[in-house]
Amino acid sequence: MFTHIHSAAVLGLDCISITAEVDIAGSWPGYQIVGLADASIQEAKERIRTAWKNTGLTFPSNARIVINLAPADVRKVGSAYDLPMAVGMFVASEQIDHELEDALIVGELALDGNVRHVNGVLPMAIFARDNGYKKLYVPEVNAKEASIIHEVSVFPVQNFKEMIDDITGKKKLQKITPVPVTEWFEEQQNDLDMAYIKGQGFVKRALEIAASGSHNILLSGPPGSGKTLLARTLPSILPRMSIHEAIDVTKIYSVAGMLPPGKPIVSERPFRAPHHSASGVALVGGGKFPRPGEISLAHRGVLFLDEFPEFPRTVLENLRQPLEDGVVSISRAQGTTTFPAIFTLVASQNPCPCGYASDPDKPCHCSPMHIARYQKKVSGPLLDRIDLHTEVPRINFDKLSQNELAESSASIRERVEAAREIQERRFRNTLYATNSEMKNKHIKEFCTLDDTSIDLLRQAVAHMHLSARSYHRIIKLSRTIADLATSKNIRTPHVAEALQYRTKVGE
Repeated sequence: MFTHIHSAAVLGLDCISITAEVDIAGSWPGYQIVGLADASIQEAKERIRTAWKNTGLTFPSNARIVINLAPADVRKVGSAYDLPMAVGMFVASEQIDHELEDALIVGELALDGNVRHVNGVLPMAIFARDNGYKKLYVPEVNAKEASIIHEVSVFPVQNFKEMIDDITGKKKLQKITPVPVTEWFEEQQNDLDMAYIKGQGFVKRALEIAASGSHNILLSGPPGSGKTLLARTLPSILPRMSIHEAIDVTKIYSVAGMLPPGKPIVSERPFRAPHHSASGVALVGGGKFPRPGEISLAHRGVLFLDEFPEFPRTVLENLRQPLEDGVVSISRAQGTTTFPAIFTLVASQNPCPCGYASDPDKPCHCSPMHIARYQKKVSGPLLDRIDLHTEVPRINFDKLSQNELAESSASIRERVEAAREIQERRFRNTLYATNSEMKNKHIKEFCTLDDTSIDLLRQAVAHMHLSARSYHRIIKLSRTIADLATSKNIRTPHVAEALQYRTKVGE
């Protein structure tokens, strides 16, 4: 008998329909899986055979079994097809009718018949909703993740026997009761707070602006001045994620198999801090079958690159396209995969190899040639994409010994969220969420400058030798500063403040 069962394959963050076509005939015995299946799928034959035995079923070993994973020109990878293939074999061997035409089935089979976790269940649930499937059968451990999409009935499957009992009508599986997504949102717990950082008011202001408009920032200063601590405190002032942003981020972590234990959704903005020994593939993603890298895992959050010049230059150059376009495209022989990569880049560096070139108290022992060589490790085009260049000076003893707390992260976050709300209203009818994402068309629409501001920018471009990219980034930064001041229009003081963060450019 011939039958077919619907499943799905994850390509990047999207899915395509996969149909497990099963034919069982009484001719010469055989067992074959076709349809560009990789080794893990070919090994499914033994997993399915053993799971049948340990479930108490009689495997149709005297028949010729052919399973085709269609479409045949798409390579299939992974173990998520175990359950749909096993279900198709049972239906075809027992010659029974089923009610699975509007169902999508995914799951890996263990040898004892249990159904194991698979990656990418959230994109599959979204695919099921968008393509008219009413039911989604997933491993029990993935059920809460799939139930985020309320328009599809999610049935958790603990083992193969439960699935068979559901098909035959002996005992129907109970669909999981969907929980409102907002119930998974918890109050952000940050161990670090701006209140406990002494001094550094100028740097905190720069971080507030960066958080408000999702602007990139470079922190430069001597060792021990607090660059890393300030960078790691940035998440405490970032606005809470919206439901749409949380689902976008959760899709990435679902595909990567990195969802937090016990939580079906990523409700806090990511903070990724790869070591400077990370490869280009680790940073941007890749592999034979592309997976998201650090910059995609930082989507809608923060990518912190400590010791910025210590990263290989070839690795850093991979950041140029994502910083400009908000996506990373990975091309392979099988095709091109695109991952989202809208993040706030926070980089920190010393001004020279010994670290004390900018320190007024401790002498620098580096030669001018060594300093120039060190600073040239980061290319000009990459620095041009960083909106705020900020010096982090050493804190003196008097400030360090003060007992008074500074302004708390909660207080700063209120201003950041107010600025983000202004941007949300501004970009309601666009694809953008923050000022840093604006393109030239929208800069002209939303960033009106008065004559004085234009004159100031004209002088800055001439004296600081700013590129066209820097010019537009200064305007976007000025727009964020104006939003923090709740100003409808960009004023000269907003432009002046934005310009002071570009002092490193051209040096």
